[in-house]
Parts: sequence; C-alpha cells; structure tokens
Amino acid sequence: MEKETKNIKRIVLIGPESTGKTELASQLASEFNTVVIPEYARNYIEQLGREYTYTDVELIAKKQIELERQFEEKANGVLFYDTFLIITKVWFQVVFKKTPDWIDEKIKESNIDLFLLCNTDIPWIKDKVRENGGEMREQLFDIYRNELENYGFNYKVIAGKGTLRFDNALKIVKDFLNDK
Repeated sequence: MEKETKNIKRIVLIGPESTGKTELASQLASEFNTVVIPEYARNYIEQLGREYTYTDVELIAKKQIELERQFEEKANGVLFYDTFLIITKVWFQVVFKKTPDWIDEKIKESNIDLFLLCNTDIPWIKDKVRENGGEMREQLFDIYRNELENYGFNYKVIAGKGTLRFDNALKIVKDFLNDK
C-alpha cells in the first residue's frame, strides 16, 4: 500500500553557511502549519568533542535520510528541509576530496519539488561549527548552484535582508504551490 506522503510537496533550503536556511525553514514551516526536517550535522558536530572524520559525515548523511522518513509522516501538505544531501556531498568533496558511492544515487532518486538556494547577501556569523566564511562562502554558493543545475532540479535563489528575505521566500513558495 502506498503512503499518503506522496502528495507532500518537498522544499529544501540550501546554501552556504550562515545564509539563513534554518531561520527561513522554520518561518516557512510555521507559515504553512507544517514541519521542518532539522539539520542533524550541527548538533552532532557540536557534541562530538573531537575533529570530525569522513565516517562521521557519512553517519550524518544517513541520519539525515532517516529524519526525512520520520518527518514526512508529520508533514501537513508541505515538508521543509533545513539541509539536503547535496550539502553533504559538497562537504565530502571540499574536506575529504571524495564522496561515498551511494550519495549521488540517493540525490538522483530524491523527489524534491523545489530548492530555495540562499544567497550570501547577509553577513556570515562565526560560531563553533562554521568553517567557510569569506571567499569560500561565495565559492560554495556557486558549487551548490552548479550541483542543482547538473541534477536538473527546480530551484530559485532567495535574497534580501531581514523580513524582505522571508517575504521573497514566501512569495516563491506560494507561487510554486499555486502552480501545482
């Protein structure tokens, strides 16, 4: 028997560190009275107490997939993602110069309806797990955009500061959902 979740619209917030993904995902989920799949990596790395390894990042990716399954049952028509495997794939490439064989296939078989690519037009805020400010942040934005295009995913760039950023994201999501 097929799950009812096939009618859920899946929308991913993607982009470099400190571009407002978590805040936007939370605001959008609240606006649409639904849930957001949290980013597992941040909490995992904060609690680690040592440098992370390739194995840690692979465990994070698998846990993120598991969270998707858990949260899709709670979604109310729309499911927002605070992160996605493309971010993890790029993390593997940038830090370790290699990617697990299975991750590309998982990305290809995903059924994401829309990606919201967060621009770097807001300030980078340092914290204990962020590693990629400055020029690397711009490079990552371009890498994410290239990944989205190479996979042929539907995406829109989110820009603007303060409430304008949310307003822009909300308009894009509403327009997308109204077209479906």
